[in-house]
Amino acid sequence: MKLFLILFSCFFISCSSSKQLNTVKTVDLQKYEGTWYEIARFPNTFEKGLTCVTANYTIKENGKIRVLNKGQKLSDTAKTKSAEGTAWVPDSNDPGKLKVSFFWPFAGDYQIMYLDKDYCYTLVGSPSLDYLWILSRTKTLDKTTIEKLKSEATKQGFKVERLEFVDQSCQRIVN
Repeated sequence: MKLFLILFSCFFISCSSSKQLNTVKTVDLQKYEGTWYEIARFPNTFEKGLTCVTANYTIKENGKIRVLNKGQKLSDTAKTKSAEGTAWVPDSNDPGKLKVSFFWPFAGDYQIMYLDKDYCYTLVGSPSLDYLWILSRTKTLDKTTIEKLKSEATKQGFKVERLEFVDQSCQRIVN
């Protein structure tokens, strides 16, 4: 578990060069709250060997957001791996740019580049261009929506051919 948290924290201390991402101008955290299914992601060490990955966001009393990421292990589907962290919006004038910490004192960028008007799907990345996720409220997304999100990611400099799609057909519910 500690190794998972340490690897997950590496996301936040990436030394790669970064660029300014175009992010959404409004985010209603009440609507963003809840479970999101990971449809696709860039390969990373902290999610290696995981399937049926979900992210669950819950607003805390202090206004920050509890983040709980879970995935089912491919090597033993009876086991899951999880990481819990905290997210917050450091600048209310730029609500699409959040900070997330899974391992204090390190925090990384969680930038919402696209968000469906009904909060059904979203595109999230990091300015380092090393991390990219397509998330959905449902376990699947239609090809047209996926292509639209991939196009947006490409415009922002991401190499979308790196995306790997996540199997969400697990019998056991992970969230």
